[in-house]
Amino acid sequence: MTGLPTVTSGYNVAVEEFREREYPMLKESVYLDHAGSTLCAKSSMDAFAQEMTSTLYGNPHSGSWSSQLSLLRIDDIRLRLLRFFNADASEYDLVFVSNATAGVKLVVEAMRALPGGYSYAYHQACHTSLVGAREDARLSICVDDVDMGSWLRGEDPFPSTGPSSATLFAFSAQSHMDGRRYPLSWPRELKENSDGKSTPLFTLLDAASFSATSQLDLSSPDFAADFVVLSLYKIFGFPDLGALIVRRSAECIFDRRRYFGGGTVDVVTCKKEEWHARKTQFLHERLEDGTLPFHNIIALDSAMTMHSKLFGSMDQVGAHTCSLSLQLFDGLESLRHGNAVPVCVMYTQRPDPADLLGTGPVVSFNLRNSAGGWVSLAEVEKLAILHKIHIRTGGLCSPGNIAAALGLEPWEMKRNLSAGIRCGADSELMSGKPTGVIRASLGAMSTNSDIERFLEFLKEFFVEEHSTLGSPSEKTEKQLQEPPNFRVKSITVFPIKSCGGYVVSPGVQWDVKPEGLAWDREWCLVHPGSGQALSQKRYPRMALFRPTLDFEKGSLRVTYHGTGCDVGLPEVQIPLSANPSLFGGESERVSSQVCGEEISAQAYILPEINDFFSQCLGVPCVLARFPAGGRGLTSRTVKARIQKHQHTKLRCTLPGSFPDIPSPPDSDTEQPTEGKILLANESPILLVNSSSVDALNDSIVKRGGTGVPDDSFRANIVIEADQGSKHTAHSEDTWSKIRIGNQEFKLLGACRRCQMVCVDQTSGVRRQEPFSTLAKTRRIDGKVYFGVHMKHEPRPRDVRLANQAPTIQVGEAVTVDGWIP
Repeated sequence: MTGLPTVTSGYNVAVEEFREREYPMLKESVYLDHAGSTLCAKSSMDAFAQEMTSTLYGNPHSGSWSSQLSLLRIDDIRLRLLRFFNADASEYDLVFVSNATAGVKLVVEAMRALPGGYSYAYHQACHTSLVGAREDARLSICVDDVDMGSWLRGEDPFPSTGPSSATLFAFSAQSHMDGRRYPLSWPRELKENSDGKSTPLFTLLDAASFSATSQLDLSSPDFAADFVVLSLYKIFGFPDLGALIVRRSAECIFDRRRYFGGGTVDVVTCKKEEWHARKTQFLHERLEDGTLPFHNIIALDSAMTMHSKLFGSMDQVGAHTCSLSLQLFDGLESLRHGNAVPVCVMYTQRPDPADLLGTGPVVSFNLRNSAGGWVSLAEVEKLAILHKIHIRTGGLCSPGNIAAALGLEPWEMKRNLSAGIRCGADSELMSGKPTGVIRASLGAMSTNSDIERFLEFLKEFFVEEHSTLGSPSEKTEKQLQEPPNFRVKSITVFPIKSCGGYVVSPGVQWDVKPEGLAWDREWCLVHPGSGQALSQKRYPRMALFRPTLDFEKGSLRVTYHGTGCDVGLPEVQIPLSANPSLFGGESERVSSQVCGEEISAQAYILPEINDFFSQCLGVPCVLARFPAGGRGLTSRTVKARIQKHQHTKLRCTLPGSFPDIPSPPDSDTEQPTEGKILLANESPILLVNSSSVDALNDSIVKRGGTGVPDDSFRANIVIEADQGSKHTAHSEDTWSKIRIGNQEFKLLGACRRCQMVCVDQTSGVRRQEPFSTLAKTRRIDGKVYFGVHMKHEPRPRDVRLANQAPTIQVGEAVTVDGWIP
């Protein structure tokens, strides 16, 4: 790939060959989230590893030969990086930081230390890290393009208040959200207008997104920003470093910085007199506190060499990514449903190679179904992950641009937060508006093939050939007229959340509790660092933990059926009794999150228990118990509810949106509670109809795939239709009540599915089915449903033992008692 031609086709061929040679295991992946540059990291790592095995580098603060060698290399690399951005070392200094945000914080810390503080203006398109600088300012204001036009004409954007020591203006060279680029001449124009004013103006430029695919030229006469922050991994793929470039004429703002760390001072006195003398020759000597990540900086040298070898120049990268973004934009904009309704709502302007400012290789959009309804971002991301497509969804850390693009008012965003929608959580729709967008970011290693496969993915799963509106189906009417007969095929409990299941033997009467089947999801594995309850979505090998409930010995026995586990024990025994000595008292409770909900569980303190799970899974974790009967954070309530598509009068046979009808209540406070649950996601009991599994498998086979077993859906109860019963597939969608033997159950609504159903419960290997086919056959209102939630309904004033101690067993008859109106 040395000296790639500027012709995009030649560039593409070279990149495709490189990716296939260096990353054969990722051949099927599509990179549309800045991962294009990350893919060139392997070659850099190889070169760096070779250097590390042949040269010894020491702490640069020491006087040893190895330490001085590190210091010399750092100085050389600092100069090389300045030259990469065409920055004259006599005019600029470069400070190594952990990331771009750390560079912003250094500037904010210095501005905050000024005697009169600072006033702060930031552009609407700023990244969250720049928005956060307003919290330390005496006065802050957010400006849009109209405001900028007024400011550039000489109108002061700040109201008349007490003066600050300085004004700081921050903006992004390229929006992280939609790729729009902003004039790098703004700082020069603002400074020309501010000449003669008593308050100095400084400018902070976020070039992290821009510099990933474009040449940042600090030698341009139009360039006048005082501070520039960068993410070096976005350019070179490796290492994880950032940089703050400071114009020497602006170094004075750091003179009042209070904190000092090791390596930034010449002399420090303590005890009798507290005094210190800072280093004065270079700014970076005063700002790079403590020991620099010198191995990372030396790795940067290898990365820059490899980047030059692979791509030649940033201009070649820019031409390539511009061509790809144009191809992607046109492809997305041309997508149409069968009724001619556009599939994509675009938030990015069409790239124009002739426009000197233009748009960067970032394309943001949302999807609509054929009825004009929004497609859930969470469903898009689930399918993308399953098909190894690297995109990003949500707010993208661009709050101003997201709010403007989606028409979200502050009160709406606060309401969304109250409804559980926040950064890092699955983004949903609120009151008819999406809460985020889909973003595709092209990089140096992106190719035409990535674009084509992404468009094919959207066509397969989100382009509807027929209208999604319809009338009740003949199949549904038959279901109501001829209720089929069912029996319980299997009963399974999952003692430890997201681990394997315990299959109840035929003939065994199994207890039914208000929170679900006895012993179901009473334990979980918690990451001690993040507090998150572990899930098969991230750790599919959890399926290989197989539980056995041994009531004679009073223990839960767990065996691991995977490879690579060296813990000395083939299994672990966990007492079923809640022995207080196992937990260490209230102080040992662990705060955790289950499905985004805060809980407090009892953490086990025995090393032999926790080490077994940690070492088998290869992830630090502790076992925690969440028994019934708690309150507050030690209890959870049912979340399941009847979905719109389950109303029999409005059922359709095609996936998609349905007519506008009153929705069920949006929040728990608006609907009656359906009781408590333990660690299940939404309801006490999950039921699956094996006839529905058979119908799904027929669809999978027709698409060239292999069918899946019932256990893929991790249901507590699987039912099967008697021979001769007809029209049984998905009939459970219409039921409101059933009886199993003598016990009555209320159905709470359809179960929304994620890609976890693709984990093979026998091997712990993730596959594409059945979620890929479910997304085409069972996606309703933009969400994928399969199976139904339910809870036990004890008969009031019935004092018989069967009602006081309810049980069910395999083989019992299942009778449908009611249908959803």
